[in-house]
Amino acid sequence: MRKILILDTSVLLYDKHSIHSFPGNDIVLPVTVLDELDRFKDKQNLLGDAARYVNRFLDSLRTLGRLDKGVCLPDVDQTIRIITQPDLEGAKSVGLDVSRGDNRIISVALSLKAQNKRKPVKVVTKDINLRVKCDALGLIAEDYYKDHVETWSEAEELGTATINLSDERVDNIFSGSAERLTPDEAEGLFENCFVVCKSPSNKSALGFYKRGFIRKLNSVNLGKTINVSPRNKEQAFALHALTDKSSVLVTLTGIAGSGKTFLTLMAGLDGLYTGQYERIIITRSIQPVGKDIGFLPGDLREKMDPWMAPIADNFRHAFKDMSYFETMMQKGQIDIAPLSFIRGRTFNNAFIIVDEAQNTTIHELKTIVTRVGKDSKIVLLGDIDQVDTPYIDKRSNGLSITIDKLRDSDITSHCHLCKGERSDIATLASRSL
Repeated sequence: MRKILILDTSVLLYDKHSIHSFPGNDIVLPVTVLDELDRFKDKQNLLGDAARYVNRFLDSLRTLGRLDKGVCLPDVDQTIRIITQPDLEGAKSVGLDVSRGDNRIISVALSLKAQNKRKPVKVVTKDINLRVKCDALGLIAEDYYKDHVETWSEAEELGTATINLSDERVDNIFSGSAERLTPDEAEGLFENCFVVCKSPSNKSALGFYKRGFIRKLNSVNLGKTINVSPRNKEQAFALHALTDKSSVLVTLTGIAGSGKTFLTLMAGLDGLYTGQYERIIITRSIQPVGKDIGFLPGDLREKMDPWMAPIADNFRHAFKDMSYFETMMQKGQIDIAPLSFIRGRTFNNAFIIVDEAQNTTIHELKTIVTRVGKDSKIVLLGDIDQVDTPYIDKRSNGLSITIDKLRDSDITSHCHLCKGERSDIATLASRSL
């Protein structure tokens, strides 16, 4: 059924192409949304880019008709209309403060619902509080679901599967031979999926699935930098992915203290010393946990220091000395690349680390991943159960969507580290609090 969809500012800023994502429906933009977009149009980031894109698109529609009357786009069977004079009485009658932008959007929804008895009226917003308000007032409201992971199997979420094979086949894998799987045996597996092979007599072997075969997982020891060995099978899987030259993009998820950042940094340093990479690029989403401490003084390096503290902590843990880290920074072997200024850059022969990737949107991660040049590797790290950015959650953050959309590629690998190795209390807190 054709619907009247009221788009909130949060949707347009999250995905600039969202205005094209509802063919066969009538799109309504309250003038409040245009006022809010106007506040972002001068920003030199993804939000500013989205605001400018939507403004230019709406400006182009003026040649087709009056936006206050509704402009028809016949190729997608869609109309776009801007309501400039909303009826605020409905919002006032239910006690809403109409000086607030969200409440003015609600007033438009209430008015359209009263005027249209045959067409459903729906508010599309990434603002949770606005959706709750709409529900309390009997309005239909939902999230923007274009970028959203529905459900994951255990293998898809963990990057690991367990399969049962005969004793002979497990022995073959353990000895280094590749075992071809039947279509039934390979069901649910994806390229570079890590596999625990078990036999009826309790024999086991660790492997990975590639192009129809299970191949043995060889042990990795990063002896070029520091003697780093995996403490559990998930860390063994992660080290394989981090050192595998065929895996250009690696995603690592896991609880706090599981070793994601430490293993990644050590793998990058190992690649630096062996000449595989020329430098290590480190970036992350600048999203504080708890209260923001405000603007930070100093140059770019000093402003980024608080956000790079986890990297420095891992250097201190590995080498018991920070002079090593400072020397590499001065030589340009380690480069801090703030997410806000990454557009337009190209990273060749680099090992790229994106920390706290769960706090990015898919559009931000796309901007980062498309910076990857020749002979480079990019690693996305994060805990998808700890999302600090408003409007995204476990199923709609950039890291989860990247894992979901790129899983079947033979140049990507994913692994979930489910065991904490930092300390007993850190593991207990991660699981129980």
